[in-house]
Amino acid sequence: MLVILPPSETKSDGGRGAPLDLDTLSFDELNPIRKRIAEGLVDLACDLDASREALGLGRTQLAEVDRNADLWLSPTRPAIERYTGVLYDALDHASFTRAQKTKAADRLAVGSALFGVVRAGDMIPAYRLSGGSKLPGMPTLASVWKPELSESLDAVDDFVVDLRSGVYQQLGPVHGAVTATVMTEAADGSRKVVSHFNKHYKGLMARELVRTRRNVRDVDSLAAVLSDAGQRVEIARADQIVVITE
Repeated sequence: MLVILPPSETKSDGGRGAPLDLDTLSFDELNPIRKRIAEGLVDLACDLDASREALGLGRTQLAEVDRNADLWLSPTRPAIERYTGVLYDALDHASFTRAQKTKAADRLAVGSALFGVVRAGDMIPAYRLSGGSKLPGMPTLASVWKPELSESLDAVDDFVVDLRSGVYQQLGPVHGAVTATVMTEAADGSRKVVSHFNKHYKGLMARELVRTRRNVRDVDSLAAVLSDAGQRVEIARADQIVVITE
């Protein structure tokens, strides 16, 4: 099983790993695109105003430009520790046992506008680039990544659970993957898609999929794992589950 997580805008600083080496990353067939985007991001960092516009940065976020400028020089850390925020708080990778961390390295990946997708243990630097950003002189990131990213992910010989948000799924859709929608249910039975807690519940899903000892290989076994963990789950289609919250 491979669970693809969305990235986060917020990322931890520092790290103890050597500077970025694309050849050490998983899915190395994506390296030509990774290099093209990385070099474009570093070049963009030379122009503060252009960086602010392309990356959607406010005046208090100018340190993000410095991160991009140092992309090839700054220290790295595992992707699962680099990304932070609501989803990653709920996943709580730091609390895993050694055996669970080994499972996490095998089962978790993270979508990325810069790298396409990386495994949990891949060593990456801090950077700023969103899936909806457009770098000067390049087409949209979706145009840059398709169809290569889809081809790489389709080649994964595992059951895939795609928890990425829409903009990152568009960078490289995975044919046959199961996606998840989080909905809240009111007292009258009406439902609506959750926005604020969506990432939290997806983090909890990923946590249970790391911890489980079951062989999760289809939507039914996926739903069973989440249900056993106390989540209310419905199978909407063969490629989609719905998690219901109050």
